[in-house]
Amino acid sequence: MKMRKIVFLVIAYLAIGLAATAQVNGQRSMADGQRQYDVLFHEAMLRLQKGELDAAYDLLERCRQTDGQRAEAYYYLGQLYAEMEHDSLAMDHFKRACLLEPRNATLMERLAGAYLQQDQYAEAAEVLERLYQTNKGRVDLFETLYPLYMQLKDYDHALDVLNRMETADGPTERTTLMKCRIYIEQNDADHAISEMKRLAEHYPNDPTYRTLYANTLIVTDHTDEAYGVLQQVMGEDPQNLRAQQVLRNYYIRQGEEEKADSVNHAILINPKASVEDKVEQLRAIIIENEQQGGDSTDVLTLFDELLAQPSPNADIAEMKASYMQLKKMPRDSVRQAFDYVLQLAPEQLSARLRLVMMAWDDQDDDRIISLCNGARQYNPEEMVFYYYQGMAYYRKEDTDNALETFRNGINVINDQSNPEIVSDFYAVMGDLLHQKGRQAEAFAAYDSCLVWKDDNIGCLNNYAYYLSLQNKRLDEAERMSYRTVKAEPENATYLDTYAWILFMQQRYAEAKVYIEQAVQHDPQPGAVVSEHAGDIYALCGDMDQALLWWQKALAEDPGNKLLAKKIKRKKYMKK
Repeated sequence: MKMRKIVFLVIAYLAIGLAATAQVNGQRSMADGQRQYDVLFHEAMLRLQKGELDAAYDLLERCRQTDGQRAEAYYYLGQLYAEMEHDSLAMDHFKRACLLEPRNATLMERLAGAYLQQDQYAEAAEVLERLYQTNKGRVDLFETLYPLYMQLKDYDHALDVLNRMETADGPTERTTLMKCRIYIEQNDADHAISEMKRLAEHYPNDPTYRTLYANTLIVTDHTDEAYGVLQQVMGEDPQNLRAQQVLRNYYIRQGEEEKADSVNHAILINPKASVEDKVEQLRAIIIENEQQGGDSTDVLTLFDELLAQPSPNADIAEMKASYMQLKKMPRDSVRQAFDYVLQLAPEQLSARLRLVMMAWDDQDDDRIISLCNGARQYNPEEMVFYYYQGMAYYRKEDTDNALETFRNGINVINDQSNPEIVSDFYAVMGDLLHQKGRQAEAFAAYDSCLVWKDDNIGCLNNYAYYLSLQNKRLDEAERMSYRTVKAEPENATYLDTYAWILFMQQRYAEAKVYIEQAVQHDPQPGAVVSEHAGDIYALCGDMDQALLWWQKALAEDPGNKLLAKKIKRKKYMKK
């Protein structure tokens, strides 16, 4: 009996010892796992800092496999998935991170952001509400929650947010107006009126709030009461601009158009109205006028009355000119209206540009040059005026002035410049320099053009053709020319250039294919294309066709001695 008891005790002690050993080993294993996790996570953060995203991803995945209960690994994996635009995987990882640390503000904000990026507004709102519950000092969350609920048309929750905002900071004009908007959306006129009345009574000496109150009464069809409030305000201050604007709305709602027009006039000549106020009022009048049939007479009368006052404003003058252009009034009248803007304010950039564009459409190069000279005085940094002036000189074949203008324009190019315009700057400069025989400078200009816009088709064609004329860089010329043909496969000029480059590369059969397409798309080719066709047919062994095309070329260019020699000797000749 004693022996059995001893054996039992020994076994018990051994069991206890083994259990203790297992516990210690387990603790060691856990500690080892934590150390391994920490090392991996630290290394992942270093790789992230270096921008080595693939390595960081692998390390974070090993972190997750080592210890799946650590939120930060899921958070950073989510960030990486978001970077790779794997939105669903990113969302899953952000959700898991929040489950592991449900009170972590950073994790919750990132999850809410992910929901917002996917337009899941209800889910985003729910996360932000949980975040607010963890820290009710986060009143900044209201600025996100309110528009979310409004987007969802969840007006009850939106009102609740506004109430919480007022609890935190007290009622303000902004929160009252937002509440009023919600009540109007809910067709709850009583609460809308009550809110605005409370605001007006809180600031009894500020007519602004009484005016807002009157506007709310109008919107909710309490027009008689609204009119009384407005009369009170305007009795104290007949030139109160806001009251005039609301009174105008009142008359429109009542269908009293003549009285509304009278108030329009009062607003526009109100000395307290800023130019912006007047422009905004004019815009509203124009919109209403268009909705009622678009009779321009009344609108133009208002413009003329405003501009007849002392110190007329250039912005209003330009608005009138733009309106005249919109209504397709006679071109000379519109031009005179824009000219008047420049008389008032010669620095008015948009008006001058409109005049330049009108002159461009009219091909009035002298006027373009004159207008752009003025721009260079008042708007010297505006590159577009150098462009149009240079092009006007170019159309007049005044190459010296054109080149000088473009060179001056290059000096104002900056990072914000329009790439297409800059590209054309350099393209035209290249053409001008080529005309002057300055080929190295021309090719440099073309290179600059293609830096700004590598698919400038006109530049690619000219650059390629002029290279072929010098028998230089033919492989590069062929690649450039091929891009133009791909872009515009029926353009006879581009097809001719490509055919000629192939000819220069001694690829005569291919050249024939493209020159035939060129003349097919140009029933009346000029001397250059016809001569190219003749040369290509000659070296393809079809002398009858070659002679036919050379004769066409000679008819266009009778002074071409080389052509005459080719025809006489019935053979292709370079010189």
